[in-house]
Amino acid sequence: MAAFRWTDRDIRQAFLGLAFIFAVLAKPATADDNGLVDTVAEVKKGVVGVGTFQGIRQPQSLLMGSGFAIGSGLHVLTNYHVVADHLQPVNKEYLVVLVGRGQQFEPREAEVVADDPVHDLALLKISGEPLPALDLGSRQIMAREGQGVALTGYPIGPVYGLYSVTHRGIIAAVTPNVIPQAQARLLDPNVIRQRRYDVYQLDITAYPGNSGSPLYDQGTGRVVGILNSAFVKGTKETALTDPSGISFAIPIKYAFPMLDRAEVLKR
Repeated sequence: MAAFRWTDRDIRQAFLGLAFIFAVLAKPATADDNGLVDTVAEVKKGVVGVGTFQGIRQPQSLLMGSGFAIGSGLHVLTNYHVVADHLQPVNKEYLVVLVGRGQQFEPREAEVVADDPVHDLALLKISGEPLPALDLGSRQIMAREGQGVALTGYPIGPVYGLYSVTHRGIIAAVTPNVIPQAQARLLDPNVIRQRRYDVYQLDITAYPGNSGSPLYDQGTGRVVGILNSAFVKGTKETALTDPSGISFAIPIKYAFPMLDRAEVLKR
């Protein structure tokens, strides 16, 4: 077998190739990546779990969704469907937000002080010290298709403790939404006209516990929407095992009338 022989040209090309590989591997994070790292670190401080607490059961705290602090830090915005019709007062079960990390989390008692079932929104008032509040986006201007966004919440529950998870993507489309009625016969054209509004379709994977998570601009952390649903390809069980990667969020502008009625924002 003939021995392989390196020529000067081969050596130069090899060094150039290695230099290129090392340059790629050593390439620092982009400005956008660095911005998101800093943004997530700040946003996480104001994101909470939303659930129920009952002293006689195990575990005592059950996570139902996510939420985030706004205003003075003593109010939490979440989805209406997360807090509606889940409590059993006869068994001394009450609504809480879960604050902390890992196994070191604190259930704080909460109450619903305003809601907007049409837009699937609810406002909670919480006990304890104020939390770091997130900045809210525009009252009037919708986010644009293609805008880079992220969401942070508690997607599957505290199996290993309370650890927030962040997913990122873009606003794939602004699309009409229709809230279905409890009975199909009630879904007449007038109801559709009254309840039809625009939502954000996202190319972000989300899970049931993500309901109520803030959807925010990757660079500024300003909240542009509230995650409220994910497209399920099959049964509800496949939402965990085979997620579609398509989810939807309520634009934050729809929250302002409810927040104004509750007088939680300084004007």
